[in-house]
Amino acid sequence: MTSHSTPSGSVGERQLQSQLSTTHQASGFYNRQVQSLLTPQMRDFISWQTMVFLSTADAGGACDSSFRSGPPGFVTVLDDHTLTYPEYRGNGVMASTGNLTENPHIGLLFMDFTHHHIGLHVNGRARLHRDVDQRLVYPQLPVATAPGRRPELWVHIMVEEAYVHCSKHIPHLEPAARPRGASADRPKDAGYFVPAAEVRHDPAISTAPTANLRGPQSPSYG
Repeated sequence: MTSHSTPSGSVGERQLQSQLSTTHQASGFYNRQVQSLLTPQMRDFISWQTMVFLSTADAGGACDSSFRSGPPGFVTVLDDHTLTYPEYRGNGVMASTGNLTENPHIGLLFMDFTHHHIGLHVNGRARLHRDVDQRLVYPQLPVATAPGRRPELWVHIMVEEAYVHCSKHIPHLEPAARPRGASADRPKDAGYFVPAAEVRHDPAISTAPTANLRGPQSPSYG
């Protein structure tokens, strides 16, 4: 289901439902589960999430998936039709936000791996706001999602639909601090997926141990 689909589903969804004889089953899901706003239960669920998976696409439809994390509430529910989260400079690529300048559609997937083992899809349209402009309108925004850093931008999302992700195959994960020194024997991020021969010949990529690793509650950007 995409962020530009209606509550009755996209054209592609309906075609496949007809071919696979799932139209009645899908209609029940649309009628019972798909909301055009964030219910109180959804708003509460988002308020204690520490991670979210993102999907965006450029004007030509080329997709990108990404991940964001932070302390509970780093994705802020502004009202039952609107939520927002901060973007930082990171690696400077701006893949997700760059897509949003061409195509405002965005999909978010919140997953609870530890308590109720349930997920929440939120699809909508996004705008990019500068930090100073967003805080003028919403002074209640959190300031400590990345200690010592200020957001470059806020992704401001107008919710179009929200619905449950089935708990059936969601694994159980236990929160834990990253073991100290556990990653000291691996390449730095920039060289992790690069063939060893390329790493040896690229002076910009080092295989030295990584220092100052991010903890599990620190935001991830890029």
